[in-house]
Amino acid sequence: MATLRICFVGDSITVGSGDRNFLGWPGRLSVAETGRGHDVTLYNMGVRGDTSEMIRPRWRRECDVRLPDHVNGRLVLSFGVNDTAEERGAGIRVPLKQTLANTHAIIDEARRWLPTLMVGPIPLIEDMQPYIFPNGIAYHYVNARVAELNSGIAGICAELEVPYLDIFAALAADVAWEQSQRDCDGVHATGDGYQIIADMVADWPAWRAWFTD
Repeated sequence: MATLRICFVGDSITVGSGDRNFLGWPGRLSVAETGRGHDVTLYNMGVRGDTSEMIRPRWRRECDVRLPDHVNGRLVLSFGVNDTAEERGAGIRVPLKQTLANTHAIIDEARRWLPTLMVGPIPLIEDMQPYIFPNGIAYHYVNARVAELNSGIAGICAELEVPYLDIFAALAADVAWEQSQRDCDGVHATGDGYQIIADMVADWPAWRAWFTD
């Protein structure tokens, strides 16, 4: 049996916005591991709307208090989609070059501290864009920008030797995933969609290794 405390750091996809059971994929993944007999403490550090620019100054201090030295702490990072959004009247929220710089800095610090995994960004439903907030702010997502980001993050993870789970192409071709987003808002997913991601992570050798070492 593995005993782990895991911080999942990211945005609304990490926190599971749209899941009426409030589990998201980290919660569903952790439930599955406890069902296998492991002792998992889950800390979901996802914040809706957060970009890499917002995550970079906050993630370490938030994780520090949850993962003291005497515990078996682990980190799972997953963010970037918000960076690619074009805000009406303001442009791209975080230019790709800065996103990759932020991501490199976060991953490099994380891997020097604790075992770290990175889960890539999701595709969006383009014909349901823009995503409009109640106050009128509108974000327009384009999958080409997310795909470019996905490649960039994959390259950073390869350079830093941090396992990377590329879920972008697989989800883009998954009819059930697309339906889960259409049943939500075109960006986030229902619980069924987050279960698809949880299953992908659960089968990932890099994740499984944490429970067999």
